[in-house]
Amino acid sequence: MSPRFRRCGDGAVLVEVGGAAEVLALYDTLAADPPPGVTDILPAARTLLVRFEPPADRGSVESAVLNARPAPGRRAAAGEVTVPVVYDGADLTDVAGLTGMSEREVVEAHTGTLWTVAFSGFAPGFAYLVGGDPRLRVPRRTESRVRVPAGAVALAAGFSAVYPRESPGGWRLIGRTELTVWDVAADPPALLRPGARVRFVEAGRG
Repeated sequence: MSPRFRRCGDGAVLVEVGGAAEVLALYDTLAADPPPGVTDILPAARTLLVRFEPPADRGSVESAVLNARPAPGRRAAAGEVTVPVVYDGADLTDVAGLTGMSEREVVEAHTGTLWTVAFSGFAPGFAYLVGGDPRLRVPRRTESRVRVPAGAVALAAGFSAVYPRESPGGWRLIGRTELTVWDVAADPPALLRPGARVRFVEAGRG
């Protein structure tokens, strides 16, 4: 779909597109070569918030978005992160049943694809990862857990994620990592930033 624009005060434009893939492609293009005056670009599931200051204005930002030509495979300079995982999650058996795979096949599918951070939300440092094996698309749990521990690795609705801190959650838990993905003392505090590529590896297996 063609981008739709909504004004957000005097210094930002909300760009609406078709879905996460379109958001990520547009984010990659704009972040790799930000238009003059653009100070921040924040992706979400179907939108991109573009903040700006002079010399940019709403018209120049909208024009830059319309003229952007996302290139296949292009990625903003957000790096690649390896996440070691112990695959012993409470919902691993359920995920296997829902997908028709064995638990071993679920692990191999999760580690066998390079994921990409599409956007962040829900909690500080909670990154929504896309691009995984399509067989791993499973629904959220019917009832959320009151507590999901920090480092839990989960699946839901085509996304994967690492819980950055203990919180309630309704995603299906397949494993856990000791990697810290949110640290307020770090710069930046979020390890998994939009555009970053994420490779899950099974801890203890060489």
